[in-house]
Amino acid sequence: MYVKEGIVYGEQQMRSVKVKSVKALDDMIMLITFSNGEMRVFDATVLNGTVYEELKTRAVFENPGIDHGVVTWLDGKVDCSPEYMYQNSYAYEPLAI
Repeated sequence: MYVKEGIVYGEQQMRSVKVKSVKALDDMIMLITFSNGEMRVFDATVLNGTVYEELKTRAVFENPGIDHGVVTWLDGKVDCSPEYMYQNSYAYEPLAI
């Protein structure tokens, strides 16, 4: 629990992270590198709501951009916070060959 600007939050405060790189993979999966150096796998099917409907179109999903550390699509019309993507992703360790 923590307090920020007079509001009590029931979860642990997360340090700010930004997205450094993003790669769209098959089945709405993304490989994301964050500003803390971690690579993580994010399943974008968790993004619900009408704003995210266009991501179901493969051509849209496969063309993400990064604007000030935030993943965006459609020239910034659709975005997702890096904190949400970090908290809802899984650690990724590339295989050493």
